[in-house]
Amino acid sequence: MELMDAYGSPLYVYSRTDIENNWREFDQAFGAHPHLVCYAVKANSNIAVLNVLAKLGSGFDIVSIGELERVLKAGGEASKCVFSGVAKTVIEIERALEVGVRCFNVESESELDRINTVAKSIGKKAPISIRVNPNVDAKTHPYISTGLKENKFGVDIGEAIDLYKKANNADYLEVQGLDCHIGSQITDVSPFLDALDKVLALVWQLNDEGISIHHLDLGGGVGIDYDGEQTINIKAYIDAIINKVGQTEIILEPGRAIVGNAGIFVTKVEFLKQNSEHSFAIVDGAMNDLLRPSFYNAYHQVLPVNENATGTKAQWDLVGPICETGDFLAKNRDLSLSEGDYLALMSAGAYGFSMSSNYNSRPRVAEVMVSGENHQLVRKRESVQDLFAKERLYEG
Repeated sequence: MELMDAYGSPLYVYSRTDIENNWREFDQAFGAHPHLVCYAVKANSNIAVLNVLAKLGSGFDIVSIGELERVLKAGGEASKCVFSGVAKTVIEIERALEVGVRCFNVESESELDRINTVAKSIGKKAPISIRVNPNVDAKTHPYISTGLKENKFGVDIGEAIDLYKKANNADYLEVQGLDCHIGSQITDVSPFLDALDKVLALVWQLNDEGISIHHLDLGGGVGIDYDGEQTINIKAYIDAIINKVGQTEIILEPGRAIVGNAGIFVTKVEFLKQNSEHSFAIVDGAMNDLLRPSFYNAYHQVLPVNENATGTKAQWDLVGPICETGDFLAKNRDLSLSEGDYLALMSAGAYGFSMSSNYNSRPRVAEVMVSGENHQLVRKRESVQDLFAKERLYEG
């Protein structure tokens, strides 16, 4: 309640300790094996979050010039950034080369040509790896599956050798690694290891062609517990990787696994509304603040902020103010509620604020970081005036 009194509602709250512990779990599992843990910035790009990770020595997986500049602002090192994404622009490539990113993860032949052309224009070799699509089913939500032939990501693994030959012969490209990412919120280790086997077979073929691979970027996608799911044992997963790859350097790109369970979204019950079919708790948070339930039909556990709260007991749908039937945060939750109660949606640190918008002209909410008994505002709540501060009346 102290945070709600200080910062208002709705509100995102992140735990610095949990972020640090989650990142260290990946980093320490490698032991002395060559590795780089690159946090996937898209999961949560607040510069306070990035700064906490930069201080630990984290690398970063970026997919836009905006994410690159956020990392630099937060004190991260460009030399520890891998640049992913299917549509890198000339400006993005130039800036990444200028600051010295660790590697470009290339997703098409056209992109490879563009990077070579840009690198030539500024007289600087571009370090690259090629993202291969291994056609492995990650058994996750179809919107976050990335390793099948029907997905837009990567190069067909059967066509990768010819592209590597082209890259190896290019004057302004330097082959560094091989990249593979099969999806997100994966809770079974077997798809990862199936993809790795295919990747290693390609590495051996490339070696036969005289093309050396210095690192393997195995992407991210490790799932978290939203609703009692069995999750992956990080140490066992990384041990399995090391047993397969020898001394090759490994890059991993966890995002959700670092910040997902380190954040909550707190919202206030404005009205209770019941009819013969449904019980609705109308809250001040909405799909523009936390899109995942509407977009993926994603589940977030809902807990009352005041554990001793009493009220009307029912199976409640938590719905927001947005003028869309799809505007809900949770459905059919057994809760005892009163108007004015605060509710915490758990495991909201990943793809929460980073996917938020101003739909229905709603200001985006504040973000707060806590560390022990201390708390700090790390993003101000937007004002209504902020919504149209960059707009202009038409004067024609």
